[in-house]
Formats: sequence, structure tokens, C-alpha cells
Amino acid sequence: MWNFGKWGKGRATRLYSESGGTMRQRILQLMCAVVLMTAAHAQQSHWAAPDDKTAKFMIDMERKWAEGVCTNNGVISELLADDFQGTSTRGERYNKADELRDEKGPHSAHGCSLDDAKVRFFGENVAIIYGSEHAIGKDKTHPDTKQCQVWTDTWLKRDGKWRIAAAQDNKVDCK
Repeated sequence: MWNFGKWGKGRATRLYSESGGTMRQRILQLMCAVVLMTAAHAQQSHWAAPDDKTAKFMIDMERKWAEGVCTNNGVISELLADDFQGTSTRGERYNKADELRDEKGPHSAHGCSLDDAKVRFFGENVAIIYGSEHAIGKDKTHPDTKQCQVWTDTWLKRDGKWRIAAAQDNKVDCK
């Protein structure tokens, strides 16, 4: 408990503010600046170089996932994180178990292909891939119709392994 003596509470508060309070504020400001600069440095992002091995691996896995709409190629178990969450072109949520079930189910689509994918790294453990793909007959009610989508997949590196933790899929008009 503070003993303010003859100065009273107001004087002690002013002395605190005029001396240690200002110094403490400056130290706090400096600490905040260091923390923010460290966080900003950790979040520096860059596009993957064309010869980046990690990016090539990720794009290859994305290609296999796109092709997996046409045939069961077994890519889902190694591609998606156990806590994966996605949003479909219909706005519905899906998880890894849903994708594994779809992978093992019947496939009516053909001509499945990855159109493009670009990798952006955020630090050493996070990457976002922006891509597009197409398939013919994905919609069973229109077996000859080409369907296109663009998507954004978030990759995380955990225990030395890259996996997709989140996906957002959007149906678009084919060009």
C-alpha cells in the first residue's frame, strides 16, 4: 500500500508520472515496438520462385487433388491436415472425413485438371496457394458440362510436414 504522507495522493501521483511513469511508458512503448517489428518480420511474405522445391511439391499435390475428382488416386489422406476445414462451391463446410468419403465414392467426372496455382509463403510454416481447376461431368445432372472453379488453400507446416488446413472453393464461369 502506498504511504502518501504529507503530499497526499495527488502529489505522489504527479511525482510518479513526472519521473518513473514517463520512463515506464517509454519502456513499454519500446517493448511494444520490438514485439510488433518481430511479428512483422516473421510475417514477411514472398511468392515462390519457379524452382522452389516446396512450392513444386505443393502444386503437384494440388494437381493430384484436382485430378482426384475423376479417379480415386489416394491423395487426400496425405494432403489434408486432420483438422482440415473447407468451404465448398455451394457454401457448405466439409472436413477431411468428408473428402475421404468422396474420394472412395463413385466418380462420374472426366477431364479433371489443375489450370494454375501460385504459391505465396508467409514465414517458414504458412503458405497460401491461389489456383484454378476444371472438370467435365462433375455435376451428375449435366454430364457433358465443363465446370470451373477457383480456390484458395492454406498450407501449414507441422512436425516438418506440409498439409492443407483450410480451403475456400468458388465456382466460376469457364473461359
